[in-house]
Parts: sequence; C-alpha cells; structure tokens
Amino acid sequence: MNSVNSVSPSPIRIVTRGSALALAQANMVLAQCRAAFPNDQFEIKIIKTTGDKLQTASLASANLPKGLFTKELEAALLSGEGDLAVHSLKDLPTDLPAGLKLGAVSKRADVRDVLICRGPALNPQPSTLNSLPRSATVATSSTRRRAQLLHLRPDLNIVPIRGNVGTRLRKLAAQPELDAIILAAAGLERLQFRSNDAAKISGDDVPPGLIATAIPVEEMLPCVGQAALGIEIRENDPRLDRICAALNDADTNACVTAERAFLSGMGGGCQLAVGAYAEIMGGQLRLRAISFLGTKPKRGERTGDVKEPARIGELLAGELR
Repeated sequence: MNSVNSVSPSPIRIVTRGSALALAQANMVLAQCRAAFPNDQFEIKIIKTTGDKLQTASLASANLPKGLFTKELEAALLSGEGDLAVHSLKDLPTDLPAGLKLGAVSKRADVRDVLICRGPALNPQPSTLNSLPRSATVATSSTRRRAQLLHLRPDLNIVPIRGNVGTRLRKLAAQPELDAIILAAAGLERLQFRSNDAAKISGDDVPPGLIATAIPVEEMLPCVGQAALGIEIRENDPRLDRICAALNDADTNACVTAERAFLSGMGGGCQLAVGAYAEIMGGQLRLRAISFLGTKPKRGERTGDVKEPARIGELLAGELR
C-alpha cells in the first residue's frame, strides 16, 4: 500500500453500523486509510440501520426489505453525511442506488462457517455436523445455512436466532434446548475470538465450555461475499476513488464480482437460499455454487478467465436457474 502525500480539505467520514463487529471492521478500514494517507484526516460515524432496529424480526422472512443493514448508510453517502460506507459484503445488495458504487473490496478472511457447540467439561472434542445427535437443534437465521444443513442432515431441527456474535454465544451457553449455532469464521476472527487445539473458544466475555469447528466449504458453501468487506462510495468522486485504489484487493474483488453476478442472476437478495464461492487457482477463476430455489438442490461449477468474473457468475446462474 503506497502512501500518498496529499491533504484532504475536510475529514473523510467512514460510516458504519454500531455493532461490535461492524465497528471492528470499520476500524480495520480506518487503520488502512491512515497508513496509506497519513496527511489526510479520517473519522468514523455510527449510523443505525433498519436491521439494527428490527431486533425481533426473522432475517429469513421474505417480507423484509432489501438493504436491511445498508440502506441508511447509503443515504448518508448520497446526502454527503458520509464518504465511505464499510459493509460486510454479504449484506450489500447486488443492485446499488443510483450515484453509488462498490469502490473497493478488502482482502478476504476465512470464508468458512463455524459450528459452535457446548463441550464436555473434560476433554472436549471438536464437533462436526455428522457428530451432532439425531434431531439436534441448531440455531441460525440464514436461509442458506438452513437449506444446506437440512440437505446434509434432514433430521435436524433448525430454529432462528438474532443478536450480535456475543449475544448468540451467550444464548447457546445459557439455553440447553440449543445444541449448536452456526457463525462465520471471519466474524469470530475480527472480534478476536480464538479456538485452541482442543477447539475451546476464548476471547472477551466468551461463556466457558464452548467449542468451535470450521465446516469445510465442500460441505457448506458460504454466502456470496462472505469474509470480505465492501467499501461503498459515491460515483465520480476522485478523492474517494484515490482512497479505494489503495484499499482494494484485486484477487478478492474478482472473486466476489463473480459471486455477486451469480447472485444477481439468481434474482438478487441477501436472503436467497443460495451459496457461492470463487477462488483463483492456477491463474483461472473457479466458481462453485448451490441453489435451493427449485424443487431440489442444484450444484454447479465454472472455471474461466479471471478478467471476466461477471461473465462466469452469469453463466453459472443461467445453469442453475
């Protein structure tokens, strides 16, 4: 990342949600901005979104509006109240408001989902989806996770859960009717939660006795854009383009472009029961996807030129529709 010695006429405002994870992600971007542009001023502004206000609504509901966690941040960009909006890219709709664009994508963290269970007090062992007891109750509000869990284990009882990462961990620890929850590995990592060789989770305010096991992508494909941060900005703003050029990870951007093109081709919407994961291998872009939108699951895969990621996503969506 190259430093640029230019002075901004006013502080560049990074807008974000106020959850612990959103703030951790915004502060990651803030640190990158300050390292790349030491002569510019940056500040974080917290904005409450519709998703933050609907704490009791099911995130799997088809009646929820698009942009549940992004709309108010986008309004701040359009009004000039903010300059850069930091999103978990999985929450950002594929269709952006007129006047806005995805300016940069961060280097991707671990894309996998994580199975978290209560472990025995002595000699806890990592749990897997196959080792869960018959008819175990697993909590998740993701339609994608729900569909893939029931595809792998039709006997499971899937229930919704809301709250931030810490709240969900505490619910699992305190509610014996829950056998497990599913969270994103990247979110756990960004909140400084760690698991040791015995799979025990440690970190600030983590209930004792919880164990975590990453689920291979071969078993559960992630959400489109999972583990990447999206930096949304106004169009035609050279100052913001300059910043995003320093923040962008080209390989991750290509991968999520393919994934988002696939999602758009499947109808868009962050709550669709589809998963997709692109990676660059041997100079080619490989995209794998699964869809539960029809009467039976459909899987597909395409490999193509890394310079044409959107076309790869569009073609695979055409196969799975």
